Amino acid sequence: MSRYILVGMLLGFILYKSEAVSWYRIFEMFHFQSFHMFGIIGSAIVSGIIVVQLIKREHMKNVEGQEITIKDKNKSVPRYLIGGFIFGLGWALAGACPAPMFILLGSGYTVFVAYLLAAMTGTFCYGLLRKRLPH
Repeated sequence: MSRYILVGMLLGFILYKSEAVSWYRIFEMFHFQSFHMFGIIGSAIVSGIIVVQLIKREHMKNVEGQEITIKDKNKSVPRYLIGGFIFGLGWALAGACPAPMFILLGSGYTVFVAYLLAAMTGTFCYGLLRKRLPH
């Protein structure tokens, strides 16, 4: 079994056990009723910042011995406002962001097949319209 599949399964297990994929926890977050999800997201952001800074400062290499390079992001405001709004709206309507949809589907919530199909259709449409959108 591939190490990527094992890491994905580990992440899915951790997200499921921490209730990060729970519709009720997501509902609480969007209504500012609980700190649970904000704590998970905040700790992921802080961890990500630390890891990226370590990679950049220590000039870390990947498993093939090549230096890891992280390109600077395009700082286009409309890109992030519009994309963030669409992503957040979909997350609020579905009750889950894309990765937890797979976890919930694997947990037996078959209704997420419809959400996955909608997410994949949206991704496909973005690919078709990408050249015409503000970036």
